[in-house]
Amino acid sequence: MDKRARRFDKGFYYVVSDEKIRWWRAVSPKQKLEWLEEANSFLRKTLSPNKQRIMALFRKGEI
Repeated sequence: MDKRARRFDKGFYYVVSDEKIRWWRAVSPKQKLEWLEEANSFLRKTLSPNKQRIMALFRKGEI
């Protein structure tokens, strides 16, 4: 396990490559917001109410 993961007892962490960061920096703010809206719409349509509840608790740091 990565040392960074031991600092947290809730949630998760992930590592992003420098290449991916450079790619994302090149994306316009409008494109980023469009992507976010599409992802949120997809999740709202596909996740069960229980999974939506779990995600909300996760975002609040309660689990």
